[in-house]
Amino acid sequence: MITRRNSVAVGLPTDEYVKLRKTIFTTIWNELDPLEQEIENTEKIPYDVVMPALKACGAFGLTTPREYGGSGLSIAQYLPILAEFAKIQGGIRAIVHVHNSFTHALSEIGNSEQKQEILPGAAIGEKSLAFALTEPGNGTGADLSTTARRDGDRYVINGRKWLITNSDIASHFLVIAKTAPKEVSAIIVPRDSSGLTISPLPETMGCKGGEHGELVFTDVRVPATGLVGAEGEGIAHLERALEISRVFIAACSLGTATRALELSLKYSKDRVTFGKPIAERQAIQRYLAEMAADVYALRGMLADIASKWDRECRVPAESSLVKQFGLEAVGRVTDRALLVHGGIGYTRMYPIERLYRDARLNWLEEGTPTIQYLVAARELLNGYTFDDAFDSVPQ
Repeated sequence: MITRRNSVAVGLPTDEYVKLRKTIFTTIWNELDPLEQEIENTEKIPYDVVMPALKACGAFGLTTPREYGGSGLSIAQYLPILAEFAKIQGGIRAIVHVHNSFTHALSEIGNSEQKQEILPGAAIGEKSLAFALTEPGNGTGADLSTTARRDGDRYVINGRKWLITNSDIASHFLVIAKTAPKEVSAIIVPRDSSGLTISPLPETMGCKGGEHGELVFTDVRVPATGLVGAEGEGIAHLERALEISRVFIAACSLGTATRALELSLKYSKDRVTFGKPIAERQAIQRYLAEMAADVYALRGMLADIASKWDRECRVPAESSLVKQFGLEAVGRVTDRALLVHGGIGYTRMYPIERLYRDARLNWLEEGTPTIQYLVAARELLNGYTFDDAFDSVPQ
């Protein structure tokens, strides 16, 4: 059965949303997309260009509630914008995704003081919250070595985290640590905390320029007021944050898949062999139709989930299923896009090879496939059902 949750964003009025969306899309294609080759060549994001552009168009406040200075978009409003970012260079997409994902999470799980400290600055891009969960010597969830020991009005944190996206620009980290041998908690740690060392990791396959660094905590003392909720609620907060963030990853898969389909349709019409466009060949038509089927199915799944979330419903099974379907779909679509483009698609003449590489990060963000299968199966075995219009019988 679908459970209820507290609403965070009610969405913008249609006229305001249309104006905001137009502004962001113009920024994406006129100011950010032209940076692709520079970023791919240097493996560095020119923050002096990118950050002012994102701030000016309002990209940092999309999921921040209006009471804290953000746009307060509904999920149905936010997903198409995130998908559009996923059509361009992946490092830029990662900045926007992580920032909005975890400011949204803080909106739901933080207390009023924590939200007031971070969200107004996050809405204008002056502050940002990154998620610190993954560790080099451990698995996921409760399998942690990082500890947070209470010492009066402070927590003393020791441990290591790595593959922390936006580690180079985050002002705060939401750190998941053990506060007791069998107790996991979530604690907000400011970037400038004494004893916290932040280092880059090697360059990535795709999403070039985005930083996924390593955090080392050596007797890092932070105020106990940074504890999110109560001690021992870390796993619940983790699941809450990742639930909607997995939907966001699926929206990124949709954007990348849609761009690959668009480029393949155009190329198939332009590329001529034996006197006619390859679009007239049945084999190519099948590739295009299969690509379109994946895009269409993913759009439908995301629309269903967005509707449920905006009606204040939890979507624990749907989020894992759409994340998994999305990454498999974008994998199939970019595979076929490469086949449509042929050998030239393997070069950097077209964006296909970049989209192919960028999409592979979706396998790993917010949990691997085995985790998604585990979460979905657990929910279903516990009696979870997909409540929707098919469950009601017209009278």
